[in-house]
Amino acid sequence: MKIGEPQKLFYPGDTTETEGSEVLAAIFAPLVKYDENKKPVEDVAESITTTDNKVWTVKLKPGFTWHNGEPLIAQNYVDAWNFAANQDNGQRSSYFFGRVDGYKDVAPGEGKTPTSKTMRGLKAVDDTTFEVTLTDPFSQFKTMLGYTAFYPLPKAAFNPSGKVTEEFAKKPIGQGLFQIDKPYNKGTDATIDLTRFDKYPGTKPSFTKLQFKVYTSAETSYNDLRAGNLDIQDQLPASAIATAKAELGDRYLDQPDAGIGYIGFPLKSNKEFQNAKVREAVSMAIDRKTIAETVFSGTRAPADDFINPAIDGYTQGACKACVYDPTKAKQLYTEANGPKKLELGYNNDGGHKEWVEAVANNVRAALGVEVVVKPFEKFGNILDDLDAEKYTGMFRIGWAVDYPSPENYLTPLFSTGAIGGGGSNHSRYSNPEFDKLVAKGDTAATPEEGIEFYKQASAILNKDLPYIPVYFYRLNSAFSQHVKGVKIDLLNHVVWTAVTKTSGS
Repeated sequence: MKIGEPQKLFYPGDTTETEGSEVLAAIFAPLVKYDENKKPVEDVAESITTTDNKVWTVKLKPGFTWHNGEPLIAQNYVDAWNFAANQDNGQRSSYFFGRVDGYKDVAPGEGKTPTSKTMRGLKAVDDTTFEVTLTDPFSQFKTMLGYTAFYPLPKAAFNPSGKVTEEFAKKPIGQGLFQIDKPYNKGTDATIDLTRFDKYPGTKPSFTKLQFKVYTSAETSYNDLRAGNLDIQDQLPASAIATAKAELGDRYLDQPDAGIGYIGFPLKSNKEFQNAKVREAVSMAIDRKTIAETVFSGTRAPADDFINPAIDGYTQGACKACVYDPTKAKQLYTEANGPKKLELGYNNDGGHKEWVEAVANNVRAALGVEVVVKPFEKFGNILDDLDAEKYTGMFRIGWAVDYPSPENYLTPLFSTGAIGGGGSNHSRYSNPEFDKLVAKGDTAATPEEGIEFYKQASAILNKDLPYIPVYFYRLNSAFSQHVKGVKIDLLNHVVWTAVTKTSGS
């Protein structure tokens, strides 16, 4: 299967991008998965219960073992979550534990020192049961638990000082479908090889070997797929979509997806973008409809909200600045004294060149400014440079849903707490009113009641535009003649138990 190079080694708590999470999803099994109605259903968990949305009890199914033979126990979750949450460990998923009682003790914030290594809200009751106490009620908690950050870790992951070792991150020991064959050397290895774990207690894949192939060009990987040298590519480059159906027939997949494609602004490191009129003008200069129909051959939809239509909470037409109006865009940009030169970065390993160049052409024509398109070899390179505030131009970014909740489009990307190492707020956007509305949604009695608050929070984003929503994804995938039964789930992970080899392959 094709992937881009993971941004990090395989620390579950430090993996917030799609390449690394695809590999980890083959090695680890989550507490919950999601059904066709996007509702969480127990997987490794036997049950997840609460009476008040604040204290949650998780019971584990029997029979799960680590790839090294140790039994899976509740303490493995407590240890993993405490490690991921502690700011001294620099795990990007730390913020996902921000609702657990005692989080502030392990992650007090920049310039402050943790006063504890563990959160008091995490407790292993016995080997098969652990209890999670949140600071406030959070009705979405069970829904979150299918995400990568909530995987457990075995005792073997930790050194004597309680740190997860680099040795483990290169060759993680999981409790899922596949075990990794050899250490992965990031930057040099072109493949990641796995073998089926035959002691996995659930449904197992029909094949014994799985290989992820690391590419820096989506076009190159698609040519390999056409030639039969690659079996699965879960997102085709825009250049291939127009002809893929005719060429591949039933081996081409086009299905709804919960992701969003954005143009982002580094608000902290580039003062020229801090005027909302500049961001609004750039947004109104983009002809989303033509890009969706022409560049993507109709396999994208113009974005008009910060919540995808596949998830409850979407409001049609919520983003007024997402309407193409080059005349108004020029007027706003002139009033705001916008910069005479703009830069737009994108990653070359994801097949984004065509649509990013189309956006650049739109902005040049509407605003009358110079727009330089800057390719990065890998997606991780953009994220690293944004984190270090080395790159200060506009940037292409996408969001694949971590779990099916409108909250997932808000908290990780735009909350104040998700700035820096604790989340994916690469724009460094902060709005106290937005944070308050998200908190109200979090503490609502039910997920359904929380949706109205999340919609109000999304309305603030549609006005402030820290990112510009450009399109709603569809998943355009393909597979070779060597396999069949390929399915891709809500989290954009291949369902390996559904894939089979064709006869003779």
